[in-house]
Amino acid sequence: MKFLKKVYDIIMTKQIIGSIITLLIAYILTKILNSIISKILITGKTQFEIKRRKTIIRLLQSIVKYIIYIISLLIILDFYGIDTRSLITSLGIFGAVLGLAMQDTIKDLICGISLILENYLQVGDTVTYNNFTGDVIELGLRTTKIKAFNGEVMIIANRNIDSIINASQRKAHLLIEVDTDYDAPVKKVEEVLTQVIEEAKKEKLIFDDSIYCGINELSSSSVKYLINIHCDQNKRYDIKRNMLKRIKLAYEQNNLKIPYNQIEVHHGKDI
Repeated sequence: MKFLKKVYDIIMTKQIIGSIITLLIAYILTKILNSIISKILITGKTQFEIKRRKTIIRLLQSIVKYIIYIISLLIILDFYGIDTRSLITSLGIFGAVLGLAMQDTIKDLICGISLILENYLQVGDTVTYNNFTGDVIELGLRTTKIKAFNGEVMIIANRNIDSIINASQRKAHLLIEVDTDYDAPVKKVEEVLTQVIEEAKKEKLIFDDSIYCGINELSSSSVKYLINIHCDQNKRYDIKRNMLKRIKLAYEQNNLKIPYNQIEVHHGKDI
């Protein structure tokens, strides 16, 4: 009984109880503030704006979490009789020395904040870094994570962010050449391709400035007709496959042929 009473007395001390209450309040406060930040910023009119807001939410939530944890730590140290004022002063000097030793980390933090505020990157953007292409899945204060289409994940220090090519904040331009048989009437081909484009526009698959361009090349085996498709950068591969399927079906319905490579052979005596 004396042992249990001793344990109870230790647990019920100001330091232990105060620390537990402080950590509990910090946890609850973090959850509440994160929820408030999400509800205030999550709404957006466009997909681009929603992605930007989600990125800002993650940044603000990280900042709030670190601030609350630091304040909680100072309160707990005060319970144990540690002079937090002198500690803060000492930390200031230590921080100056540490700052010199951690210049790269500080650059990462500054770049992480600036790239978000300047709309350079958002979660969900498709980017390329040193021939590695993928979607941004996490944007932190120090690093940015990019997930490739094959599942590989690259982690990049934010100080290297100026080397990243962002393809998501502009629309994609897909130049599609359609090989067509020489015997196909030009006007009929142009009508079919124009109709395919217009139907895709009506279904909001592609942007309204997508156009049929004309004959792009007279190759050895076919006439190459060119169309210029403007679409959402993040969906460009799906849209390209969709447009190729539509063109193939339209050609089948209108008896237009996409020829194989052909070689015309002449016998010497006929030349």
